[in-house]
Amino acid sequence: MLNSCSSSPPKNTADACHIFEEKSDWYEASQSSFEKWGVPIHLQLAFIHQESRFRHDAKPPREKLFWFIPWFRKSSAYGYAQVKDSTWDWYREKTGNRWADRDDYDDAVDFIGWYVKTTHSKLGISKWDPYRQYLAYHEGHGGYAKGSYKKKPWLTKVARRVESNAKRYRQQIASCRSKLESGSGWWPF
Repeated sequence: MLNSCSSSPPKNTADACHIFEEKSDWYEASQSSFEKWGVPIHLQLAFIHQESRFRHDAKPPREKLFWFIPWFRKSSAYGYAQVKDSTWDWYREKTGNRWADRDDYDDAVDFIGWYVKTTHSKLGISKWDPYRQYLAYHEGHGGYAKGSYKKKPWLTKVARRVESNAKRYRQQIASCRSKLESGSGWWPF
């Protein structure tokens, strides 16, 4: 039980069933986000996999001064979902979730649900479209609307990888959904 509450990443981040087996409380949090915002669990997992590899305290690397002295970070992005300070403040203000933490899985998936729903409302992108949703997530709503991603072929490749991971997670969840929803099969007693 202590293992599921720890902040270490799951051992097998490529398999949704294993993720939720190891971190049993994460399925409930992801399901709550789905019920609240309508954003599928497989998309939530694919975003977190891309952004932090499920590390609660992930940060962008530091720049180097003179090639070896650690310097500033490129961005204030932090946590499971790699959310910048200003975007996190916007989320907390709009949702009233003032005590939310970026390094808390429950709050991270709630943020992803809220952001994807906001993207759907503002830009008309389906909540079930991981490719376009990820482009809007990475570039922001204004950047996506201006097509900034079109000048970044590396980013469209990343978004395709997110889409591929989301499809794999979706298939995996379908295979273990009954265990996840019943809560059986994961506990030794």
